[in-house]
Amino acid sequence: MGAARLRRDRRPRAARGGADVLRARATLERLPGHPPHAHVRRLVLLRHGRTAWNDTGRAQGHADVPLDDIGLAQAKEVAPLMAAFAPIAMWTSDLARASQTADAVAAECGLEAVRDPRLREFDIGPNRVGLTSDEYAEQFPDEHAALLAGDIAGIPGRESRDDVLARFVPALTSYVDTLGEGETALVVSHGAALRVSVPAFLGWEGDPGESFGVLANCGWVVLEHSSSTWTGGVEQWRLIAWNRIA
Repeated sequence: MGAARLRRDRRPRAARGGADVLRARATLERLPGHPPHAHVRRLVLLRHGRTAWNDTGRAQGHADVPLDDIGLAQAKEVAPLMAAFAPIAMWTSDLARASQTADAVAAECGLEAVRDPRLREFDIGPNRVGLTSDEYAEQFPDEHAALLAGDIAGIPGRESRDDVLARFVPALTSYVDTLGEGETALVVSHGAALRVSVPAFLGWEGDPGESFGVLANCGWVVLEHSSSTWTGGVEQWRLIAWNRIA
């Protein structure tokens, strides 16, 4: 299925708030939690809750780091808000921080969260895992310099943006192909992977995700497939919200 481009002057701004802050639950009336119109399909993409490594600035990549107590509370907090979207299906990265978040949401939704490794975060290479940026620069200066220069090929084991898109975008496409009119699916994944994959799924050129800002832990994105005056009546996927938080 094709995905058309959004107008550039409609680009969203990241919501304010940190990844380690739990806000009071918003009322459902303040959130886009109602079922979509009968002809609209919707995809909601949620970043996992906080981990201890998020809190200390340690890179995770494919490391299977679980949620910390704050992350578990965030997952519990966001679960009824995700249930308000009335999803009919749910997929999650198989890494612990995402699957733990997904399981909390799935229990609220009455669904099973299907594990899919295509939804994993960037593989950042073995030497980057568990280190802060300063530690990485000190212990692996050549790799750090290559990263700053955008020379991904110079970093052993690290995935490029194209590598991530090659697995992530087909996964999203396969999910939305299962949706009927008026149905919503939910995906739980990771910040960097979502930031590059959402614009690619929408058909945007280049790497506009860099301007979105980082998704907060348990921040979510809403995409809808419908026609509008902006598209001249042509149905396409559109970005409705970026980095909504509880």
